[in-house]
Amino acid sequence: MERQVVLQRRIRWLLLFVIANLLFWGITAFPLESVVGFLTRLLGVPGSASPEAYTGLLRWLTTVRDGLQQTGARYPFMAYGTDWLAYAHIILAILFLGPLRDPVRNVWVVTVGLIACVLVLPVALICGPIRGIPFFWSLIDCSFGIVGFGVLWPVRRFILELDAIQSDLSRRTLRT
Repeated sequence: MERQVVLQRRIRWLLLFVIANLLFWGITAFPLESVVGFLTRLLGVPGSASPEAYTGLLRWLTTVRDGLQQTGARYPFMAYGTDWLAYAHIILAILFLGPLRDPVRNVWVVTVGLIACVLVLPVALICGPIRGIPFFWSLIDCSFGIVGFGVLWPVRRFILELDAIQSDLSRRTLRT
């Protein structure tokens, strides 16, 4: 019985981590222009600085900042795409409430999450270059899939172990 409690606690904490991250990244996608502007200022890039004045990550972030500002000024409806990105993250967070409540019955959600994490890699590595995303940024995107997989894989293992324990307890109860 003690192992069952330990597994449930581990599952709960890891799923809360996943949910919190999905909510955080989803919510920050709504004000994307402001978030990128804040990030560049935090890294010491003045608001009037040109991307050409920088290299590497700062050049990329300044380019993204300028692109978001120019697109927002001329075509504000384009931000609607990132609104849907934010929405998707929030819906995925809500979906993980199922296994948080009943892990064994909702293990399929964790399995879908694992598949989604694996699919981050080809999307980042194929679509990134097509869209002109620097390779290092594609690797950052890949890291989300890798970290997500690293969190959800043990969750799935813990759920399967919990299921085996509960099934064994159920069989013992039926025998008595």
